[in-house]
Parts: sequence; structure tokens; C-alpha cells
Amino acid sequence: MKKLTLFMLLSLVTITVKAQNDLDALLAAGVEDAEHFANDYLMPGTNGLMYSMNANWFNTADAKPLGGFEISIVANAATIKNEHKSFLMDTDTYNNVRFVQGSNAQMVATALGENDPDVVVEITYDDPIFGQQTEEITLPSGIGSETANLLPTAFIQGALGLSKGIELKARFVPKIDTDDVSISMYGAGLQLEFTKWLPADKLLPVAISGLVAYTHLDGTYNLDDSSNIEGENQRLETATNTWLLQLIASTKMPVINFYGGLGYLKGKSESDLLGTYRVSNGVLTTSDIVDPFSVSSEISGVRGTIGTKLKLGFFRLNAEYHLAEFNAFSVGINFGFR
Repeated sequence: MKKLTLFMLLSLVTITVKAQNDLDALLAAGVEDAEHFANDYLMPGTNGLMYSMNANWFNTADAKPLGGFEISIVANAATIKNEHKSFLMDTDTYNNVRFVQGSNAQMVATALGENDPDVVVEITYDDPIFGQQTEEITLPSGIGSETANLLPTAFIQGALGLSKGIELKARFVPKIDTDDVSISMYGAGLQLEFTKWLPADKLLPVAISGLVAYTHLDGTYNLDDSSNIEGENQRLETATNTWLLQLIASTKMPVINFYGGLGYLKGKSESDLLGTYRVSNGVLTTSDIVDPFSVSSEISGVRGTIGTKLKLGFFRLNAEYHLAEFNAFSVGINFGFR
């Protein structure tokens, strides 16, 4: 079984790698059942990813002057809580899936959890020759034992001062394209320092700013080599979009500063299982399923931020922590000129 190729495709790669031996059976149970399970299974992973990729958009409320710039290498990690590792699977809401043992409603692993012991379900499908048939499959575990309860992201970020308290920001992950995985991420932000508009702003010990930022992630995972299902052009594609609105306050000291803020994060992630899947319906018959389903998840909520920044000439180092549905921490190595 393969390891996760890229963590930023956590949700997509997990269902592919961990569940690839069971996907045929899940589709045989019906596209509606497969989509239902995939949506609940993936949602915590995609939601956590959206929180992780929005950390460290700022390290001060003090906007750079005209021509001031900063280049940063940033690493983030959202933390996984126990509540994100499992979901209540109620087979009464499925058409052709039943637990082999226990009640009709049981807690099973999400993409962030682990089934220990294994959870076995029975799926039912109609064979045109032999009639109704059943098959037992083991539900996929997630990555609960492999990640130290973290969802990391990393990127390169730049900031440029445009005078009058206006600062333009951009971040990106250069496109990574391998035989199986393609991923890219970019974002842009605008920070406005309100205290720059006051007559005595240089005498104030603190700065106050507002920030609006947009982030987009694209990812594709090629299933042709890893899938056990016959077919063509099999792949998983994801598109994730987030918006962040943030109020920021920070001290204005020469070397060590502290900053914090209150923000609102909103985002949506959509994942599509695409291609042709030739699913077996018994021994003698098969059927083609084209572009089986799409699943999506959305987040919206308030987050709080606290952080500190050390400035030594051109070199700066910052660290911060976010309190939200998925708590996150981040560190940045920054090089700049004011």
C-alpha cells in the first residue's frame, strides 16, 4: 500500500490509497451510497486543509512603507481533534449497505482517523443473471496512525508596501507534477493599516490593520495505475477556494513584537471522481460508470490569532497560533527591507 504522496492532497490521496481495494464494491452498491460515504469520510480532511492553508497571512499590523518588501518561507499545521477522526455512519440512510455486526449506526473512521479493529459492512447489488447478491468489504481507515495529528501546508509568500498604509501580499506553491499527482496553490491579500491614516501614527505604540485574503488550491490524483477497477482516464480532482477577513493589532518595537487578531474564514472544497469505471455485477456482467460523483465541504467561522515576531536587520522570524474549529500553528522565516 502506497504512502501519501503529498500531504496537501490529504483527502484525495487518502480515499484513493486507503480505500482503493474497496472502491469497486462501494460503486457496486450504487453511486448514491458511494457518494454518501465519500462525502462524510472526506469532509474533515478537506475542512482541516482549508484552515491550515490560511495561517500566517500576516506577522504584524504595521504596514510596510512604499517600496518596503518581505519574502517569507512559511510552514503551517492544523491540529486534528478526536472529533475529526470519526463520524456516525447510519446504514438506515444508505440503500445497499449494512454493518455485519452491531447496530445500524456506528462510529467509523474519517480520512483523519483509523478503524481499530476493522469495520466490515455487507453491500447488496443486483446481478442480472443470479439476482440479488451480497459481498462483505472492510471500510477504509484514514491516516490516524501516520500523521501525528497534524495537517501541514507550506508555501512561499511575498509582501510589498504601496504607501499610505496599503500592503499587497501574494503566496504560492509552485506547480508540482508527478506521474500520479499534480498540485498547485496561489493566493493574494490586501492589508490596510488604519493607524497610518492618523496624524500622529508614528507616536502610537501599536498598529491596527484590516486584511482580506483569497487562496485557491488545485489538485489531481491519477488513479489509472493504483485503481483495481478497469476503466479509462480515472482520476480525482479537487478545487478549494477560501476567503479570510481579519482585524489585526500589533506592537511597534524595534526587535521583538507581539501581534494578534480576530478573523472570519469562509471556504469551499469540491472533489470530483472522474473517468470511466467498469464495475463488476457478478461473474459474467459488468457496467460502465462515467464520472461517478462529486463531493464538497464548506467552512465558515471565527478564528483568533496570537503571535510574536523577532526582527534582526534583514532577517525576521515569527511564530503564531490560531484558535478555531481546527486550531493551527505556524512559523515563518522572513527576509525583508523596510
